[in-house]
Amino acid sequence: MRGVLIDTALVTDSAAGTEPAAEEVTIPRDEIPFDPSVPWRKSPSVALRPEPFGALVYHFGNRKLSFLKSMPLVAVVQALQDHPDVPSALVACEVPETQHRAYVTALATLARSQMIERRKP
Repeated sequence: MRGVLIDTALVTDSAAGTEPAAEEVTIPRDEIPFDPSVPWRKSPSVALRPEPFGALVYHFGNRKLSFLKSMPLVAVVQALQDHPDVPSALVACEVPETQHRAYVTALATLARSQMIERRKP
C-alpha cells in the first residue's frame, strides 16, 4: 500500500477533481505528516473568497484551487495565525470537540496543497 487514506469531507482540492473519490485522499508515506501541535498560518500567497458554502481558496504561487465546505473551517483557517497550535484555534472558533479530528484532516489537506504553512513560534 502506497499511502494512508484520509477523509477530506470539509475540503475539496482541485488537483483531486471536483469531488474526492469516496471522500478519501491518498497521502504518500514519505510525506511529512501534518503536526497540529505546532503553529500554522494561511500562506501569504493564498486568497480566501467567501462563498455561501464556505470559501474558495486560491494559491497564487502554485495556482491550486481548493474549496472550504464550511464557514467554521474558514474561521479556523483565518484564526490559525493568532493561536499557538491547531487545537487552540479549534477551541477559539468553538468547533465541537467531536469534530476536531475532521478539522485536523481538512487542515492537513490544506497543508499538502500549501494553502496553510507552519509559522515560526
